[in-house]
Amino acid sequence: MSVDVSKYKVGLVLSLEDCGKCKIGGKQLRACKIRIGGTDGDYQEETNVVTVVTSAPNVRENSRVVVALSGTSVIGDDGELMPVTKATVGGVVSEGMLCDSKMLGWVGGAKGIAVNLPESYEVGCPPPTSKPRVNDVGADEEDSTQSSVPLPGLFEKKLSKEEKKKLAAERKAKKKAAKEGKDQEEIA
Repeated sequence: MSVDVSKYKVGLVLSLEDCGKCKIGGKQLRACKIRIGGTDGDYQEETNVVTVVTSAPNVRENSRVVVALSGTSVIGDDGELMPVTKATVGGVVSEGMLCDSKMLGWVGGAKGIAVNLPESYEVGCPPPTSKPRVNDVGADEEDSTQSSVPLPGLFEKKLSKEEKKKLAAERKAKKKAAKEGKDQEEIA
């Protein structure tokens, strides 16, 4: 079964906020504010930003994701089309769903892992009809000019113990300095 991805939007995650846990499985739910239109400095909150609640663990601020808005359909676990509706999840109204590879009809990708697209895909545009690959092998004709750029924060090097200790010490010193500055203000 195929799905019409032209009705979906590429969105930019503006913010994430915890909003509880799933009833089934106990996964952490997060409410994402996602810009699905306008430009970086020129967009209207009411029309170009939607809230989507997700349990996908790989969603980060400034990620480019694929959003199926309410009124569209996605491919469900059983392979049948499933309508996307506006629903209250974790006490927050969700206006759509983040898509994984299977929902888009793409080959490859894990179930429950939101698709992340390179920055070359414009916000508000429809997503590609096939999974973008390094050097766009297997991508659509129209997408062949798009470059595959790794997203920041997704594939960063893990820190060594020494680096972690150094960062913790820096944070502690910064917090202490801020506290001392606040104490000085209260005395004055």
